[in-house]
Amino acid sequence: MSKTLVAYFSASGVTARAAKQIAEAVGADLYEIRPAEPYTSADLNWMDQSSRSTREMNDPACRPAIGSPVENMAQYDTVFVGFPIWWYVEPRIVDTFLEGYDFSGKTLIPFATSGGSGISKAERSLQDHCPAASWKRGRLVNSGAAAWAQSVLGR
Repeated sequence: MSKTLVAYFSASGVTARAAKQIAEAVGADLYEIRPAEPYTSADLNWMDQSSRSTREMNDPACRPAIGSPVENMAQYDTVFVGFPIWWYVEPRIVDTFLEGYDFSGKTLIPFATSGGSGISKAERSLQDHCPAASWKRGRLVNSGAAAWAQSVLGR
């Protein structure tokens, strides 16, 4: 029997809501990608060039530490990976997550929330960071997350 995980990073709670809807709709386990050092509102001020989020996104090699790992990642065959779009791609902490596990033979399905950017540039970036996975096409899920997730899994 295949097991599904919904792993997500959420800075403001929007992506968390979508992740919870997806997990409930497909009967998946839920894992929050939490930074070891939580973000403050000042850290997330993208208009401040010295804010933590801006510094991280300006450094492609940046890999913020994650607070706690997924327990027994090997049990999952399918992993939904959710995040807000930052600077047209996934936040660097999502790269930390993807590079921290062996996703060979697993199906990964990205989903994102965004106030205006599309997901296509993030999809290319995710695949570059985790080429061993079998990637399915992702989607912005500002609404309709549950129905989309069920359709992706053929349920």
